[in-house]
Amino acid sequence: MKRRSFFTKVCSIVFYFLCFGSVAYGQNPNCYRINFSDKTDSPYSINRPEEFLSQRAIDKRKRFNIPITEQDLPVNPHYIDSILNFSKEPSQIISKSKWNNSVVIFYPETDNCRDIITEMLNAFPFVVDTLPVAYYQFPVIPESIIISETSTHNQKSDAILYSSFSCNYNYGKSIDNIKMHKGELLHKAGFCGEDMLICVLDGGWNGFDTISYFRTLFENGKILGTKDLMPGVNNVFTGHGHGTFTTSIMASEINDQLIGTAPKANFYFIRSENPWNEQLIEEDFWAFAAEIADSLGADVINSSLGYTTFDYNWQNIYTSVDNDGVASIASRTASILTQKGVIVVNSAGNSGISTWKYIVRPADAFNILAVGMVDKNGVVTPGSSYGPSSDGRIKPDVAALGSYTWCVGSDGIIYGTGSGTSAAAPIITGLSACLWQALPKYSSLEIMQLIRDYGSKANYPNNRIGYGIPNFYQCYLDHHNNIPEKKYPTLLFIRTQQREN
Repeated sequence: MKRRSFFTKVCSIVFYFLCFGSVAYGQNPNCYRINFSDKTDSPYSINRPEEFLSQRAIDKRKRFNIPITEQDLPVNPHYIDSILNFSKEPSQIISKSKWNNSVVIFYPETDNCRDIITEMLNAFPFVVDTLPVAYYQFPVIPESIIISETSTHNQKSDAILYSSFSCNYNYGKSIDNIKMHKGELLHKAGFCGEDMLICVLDGGWNGFDTISYFRTLFENGKILGTKDLMPGVNNVFTGHGHGTFTTSIMASEINDQLIGTAPKANFYFIRSENPWNEQLIEEDFWAFAAEIADSLGADVINSSLGYTTFDYNWQNIYTSVDNDGVASIASRTASILTQKGVIVVNSAGNSGISTWKYIVRPADAFNILAVGMVDKNGVVTPGSSYGPSSDGRIKPDVAALGSYTWCVGSDGIIYGTGSGTSAAAPIITGLSACLWQALPKYSSLEIMQLIRDYGSKANYPNNRIGYGIPNFYQCYLDHHNNIPEKKYPTLLFIRTQQREN
């Protein structure tokens, strides 16, 4: 289930067919998830974490006493080579997950793909099971085509862009985004996200690199990098504008018009989402992206994405009964990610008035902040997905403005009509980064629990807005002089094996 906005402009049908391939009804799968049994004889070692983790990630693990374990080792490259060389048919690995010890392999030809996969399962003792996850076609994309589809909004802006480190902002009408959380007071206290790293998982940032409002983000080195996980595409700034919309709610510094919830933070963009069709492989891409974010040392992840049903019946292996935080690879990975010192914020979904009705995956994950939506009066929006998780945990966790949210569209225009939990999630993401900046001695799990504790419904949570609308400033006031009590222990175990189908 995609988180759409009314103002993000979809690129041409030509780009869709060239970049993401056609998906015909009833096609047989040609992408399979291969799950491995172990990491025996891996060339990587937990004693050399610099080979697979950034120094920032290593330092954060040390800071919060988070061990680096075999789970963190990359998938064994010897196993990958073995399965790639198994068949004479051309193949390639298009996704990986070290925490789930799996890869996704793509075969361009599908006629005997199932037979190859079955033979592989029998041939290698380290291949424990397989799962079809997609039918895709990935033609090579000429660079000229990618460039031609990139947004070209180079207009001059009359707005004054903040470039100092002052947090005394004129929010304009965008005060609606932040005032119900007293986030503007947290900014005035000097916490606007400096030195925090937010990784945004989304479906594309069309025009973000050329929209004048975001120029200072690049000039000041606030966009640390990008990663495109869509095979055949290598430019996150083209294809779709949903990421532009969500990021603008966090990152904007547009005087008297739009101030983001973390306007001084650093950002990294990862495209994990194919915005034109829905296939199970996108949960693999989500897991891959989450692990990349961890390896970069991300503090907070914003994911205004979610999954319910897919385009092909053979991919629909989950129902809302499986919203248990571990059944799907995306939810399972999100649950693990929180143990690695990352705050995970995910939209709860816009399924409240649909047949599905319930939260989307990975909003069902353990110890993340799943975000529902309310209007500016704090009243729940009917479309906000219902909780709880299928195993009875409170979901959503919290809520934020998801109706008439102020944002920037991929056309470079400021709107006050943003809608959906896609808009609500980045409000919580940005303020979570600012709060953690203000309370650096607290762990990611502790910060997330504090946010729940300071929700408007903390004493009587419900299945619509969870613990309610959090008061970030009051949380800061009550805890900035405190030493953490460490009463929110790390979740000790998350099942990682593939669910049997």
